[in-house]
Amino acid sequence: MPRPCNDGFFPRWTWTSDHIGEFLGPIILILCSVSSLPASGNTTLTTPGMTREFAASPDEVRQAVMSVSHDQIIHGTLVFDKEPTLTGAESVDSTPLFDPWQGPGEVYYKIHKDVIAPRHFVDSGDQGTIAVRYVVIPVNAERTRVKIDAVYVESARRVVHGSDGSVEKSEMQEIKERIEAAQEAALEAADAKRRQQSAELVRQTYVRQREDEAARLGNAQSAQQQLEQQVKDLRHALERRIKAPGADLKAAPFQSAANLKTLAAYTEVIVLIVSPHWLGIETPEGQRGWIYEDHLEPIP
Repeated sequence: MPRPCNDGFFPRWTWTSDHIGEFLGPIILILCSVSSLPASGNTTLTTPGMTREFAASPDEVRQAVMSVSHDQIIHGTLVFDKEPTLTGAESVDSTPLFDPWQGPGEVYYKIHKDVIAPRHFVDSGDQGTIAVRYVVIPVNAERTRVKIDAVYVESARRVVHGSDGSVEKSEMQEIKERIEAAQEAALEAADAKRRQQSAELVRQTYVRQREDEAARLGNAQSAQQQLEQQVKDLRHALERRIKAPGADLKAAPFQSAANLKTLAAYTEVIVLIVSPHWLGIETPEGQRGWIYEDHLEPIP
C-alpha cells in the first residue's frame, strides 16, 4: 500500500512502481477476461467441419445439396427425445453466423431459429439458432467436393458452439443418398430409354420385314398374274372353234384320210400343230386329229 505523507491537512500518498502494479493488476486481469468473451454481434466461428469428394458431376451434387438445404430438417441433432427429427429449418441465401466464404465453389445455407440447447453442439445452452453451411467445389467434370460446417449461436449471450461432427456427418449422408438416388434414377432412365430404343428398333425391323414380305408377295402375285395372263393369251391364241355347219376330224392331214369324228359347229378346240392348210387339234374330250384350216375360226 502507498505510504501517507502528513505534511498537510489531508494526507498525501506516495506511489511507487510496485504500488501501481498491485493496484492495476486485478484491473488488467478483469479486462483480459472480458476481452476473451465473444463481443456482442460476433457470432462467427471457424469449425473443422467435414469435407467429402463424390464421384458425381457438379450439377448432380448441386441438385442434391439444394434438395437437402430445402428439406426443412437439421439432420444429426435434436432437442427433445420424443421428437428425434428437428424440423422447421429454412434455406437462406446468407447468414452472419459464418464468416464470408473466400474459397472456390458455390455456397448454400440452412438455419433453424429459436432452438433450445440442441444435442451434439458442444456445451450448448439457452435458446439460439443452428446454421449449416454447404460448399460445392467442382474438381472436374466427373468429381465434386462438398464441405459442410454447422454451428449453434445463443441468441442472448451470442455464444457460439461448434458441432461435434454429428450434424455434418448426417447432412453429408443425406447428400450422399440423394446423389446415389439421382444417379440410380438416371441409370434406370437410360436403361429404360435403351430398352425403348431396342424395342423400337425391333418394331421397325419387323415392319420393314413385313413390308419386304408384302412387296415380295405383291411381286409374286403380279408375276403370277402376268404368267396367267400370258398363258391365257397364249391359250387364246391357240384356241379355235369349228365353223358352221361342222367339220370332220381326220386321222391325217389330207382329205382322203379316215374320219375320226364329226365335230359340231362352234366346238372349241386347241391347236397343237400348225402345217400348211391343216391344223392338228385337240377336242375338249382330249381326242386329237386334223382339221382343214378353212373349217376353223378364232374364238371371239
